[in-house]
Amino acid sequence: MLRFGIISTAKIGRDNVVPAIQDAENCVVTAIASRDLARARVMADRFSVPHAFGSYEEMLVSDVIDAVYIPLPTSQHIEWSIKAADAGKHVLCEKPLALKAGDIDAVIAARDRNRVVVTEAYMVTYSPVWQKVRSLIGEGAIGSLRHVQGAFTYFNRDPANMRNVPELGGGGLPDIGVYPVMSTRFSTGKEPLSVQAITERDPDFGTDVYSSVKADFGDFELSFYVSTQMANRQVMVFHGTEGYIEVKSPFNANRWGPEEIELADRSHNESRIFRYQDSRQYRREVEAFARAVKNGKEEIVTLENSKLNQKVIDAIYRASEKDGWEAV
Repeated sequence: MLRFGIISTAKIGRDNVVPAIQDAENCVVTAIASRDLARARVMADRFSVPHAFGSYEEMLVSDVIDAVYIPLPTSQHIEWSIKAADAGKHVLCEKPLALKAGDIDAVIAARDRNRVVVTEAYMVTYSPVWQKVRSLIGEGAIGSLRHVQGAFTYFNRDPANMRNVPELGGGGLPDIGVYPVMSTRFSTGKEPLSVQAITERDPDFGTDVYSSVKADFGDFELSFYVSTQMANRQVMVFHGTEGYIEVKSPFNANRWGPEEIELADRSHNESRIFRYQDSRQYRREVEAFARAVKNGKEEIVTLENSKLNQKVIDAIYRASEKDGWEAV
């Protein structure tokens, strides 16, 4: 069993990842760390975790964990991924790992010098939903892919929420813009060449709250919009010469709709529904991570992959400041 320590008591850890680790077949949470020991103990008691630490550093030097999960604010991901790797711990870091693609180089160096596994937590890449989408595209179920269309939106104007605080790495593109990009790259195995974008910022927070993006992949285009101040919506559609694939609840599986894929033919006279009752994508993510630690052969999101994804987000920001296309 891979023994996890959790750095911070953040909501995504409490609600999604810690329960997934405790439910997994090959890993377990053995420690919770917080800068407030009382908070660490409350969370440890909630999940029957044996150890609680009042500092991240104290947990990293302990021998009760083999790996860490990092759900800290985005601005702290690089720092603590490197510190954890230098402590000899394997690292599962919440997305986005970085705010600039170049910053990931230091994490790659830490991974290599310490011979540990470090990966960014893109749970969608472990979901049977997205693996089916990749399979369908690969086998030519929709002919030649011509266009991908996506949307990911929610409404949040809480000034205390880290997503609305620039210094903590807030903004719509880091939080949710990464998903249409990663899921398209994952499903097609292709990389975008250039992007066009419009981005709007909140006048009070300074964070990006709306982006409309077009990305040229050579053989096809991706167009998507994301917003942190619009009504909730998630969808991804892959449109080809012989049909299309629509992913109904592509990112927050089973929260905003069914875990379901529709494969329609060209004339829209016939369609097939692929339904997944419970993809347990967070559990699949941590189990794959634990297998990668054990055998080094499991398919996970590499840091090199993460850097390619972040390069697209960096290009979107640059494109938002100009007219026309920006090279990735």
